[in-house]
Amino acid sequence: MGPEDGYQPADPRDPQPGEGRRPSRQSRSERPEPESRDPAELAREICLRQLAVRPRTRAELATALRRRGIPAEVADEVLDRYDDVGLIDDAAFARAWVTSRHHGRGLARRTLAGELRQRGVDSELVGEALAQVDGETEAATARALVERKLRAAPSGTPDVLFRRLVGLLARKGYPAGLAVSVVKEVLAARDEEYATFADAVDPDALTDLVGEADDPMR
Repeated sequence: MGPEDGYQPADPRDPQPGEGRRPSRQSRSERPEPESRDPAELAREICLRQLAVRPRTRAELATALRRRGIPAEVADEVLDRYDDVGLIDDAAFARAWVTSRHHGRGLARRTLAGELRQRGVDSELVGEALAQVDGETEAATARALVERKLRAAPSGTPDVLFRRLVGLLARKGYPAGLAVSVVKEVLAARDEEYATFADAVDPDALTDLVGEADDPMR
């Protein structure tokens, strides 16, 4: 049999059976888990990896397990067990979150409540955690935040600083009335010019003040 019969000898450079391009590498998170892997064992491993990074709520861990294809009944069993031994504690998570984010970043109760709900914390536990921050504490934190920002602020006219500081507090979730009263108080203590301006501010005229968008002091 030769070329005239339509036969072509194999080229040694052609891929041989079983050969070809190497499969593309997959990241560890993209590789499917072996079918023989015990789902409960895998679920425990996923949870422990997540918890090694930072504390997590039950809802956050449930989401991680669902994304990895863990059956719901297996996930519930593992999460229940971790609840029992204290590896998951949404109440403690919420308390620590409020303490850290309020005192560390000056976030108001309203913003903290939203963050906790986004992480799946039960509304009752959110309320209990926020009890650490009463109205007096929130006002004191807002005042300290304004004073710190004012010390670092560039010089400016009273009305410009007033708008920026009120806008700063509004973005952190403070009620408009509290934001205006705190900024008035802090500016009044700065010097006579600022005190005169603060005394003349109408606390009900909030629309423009709270809506100030550009804040170079953030």
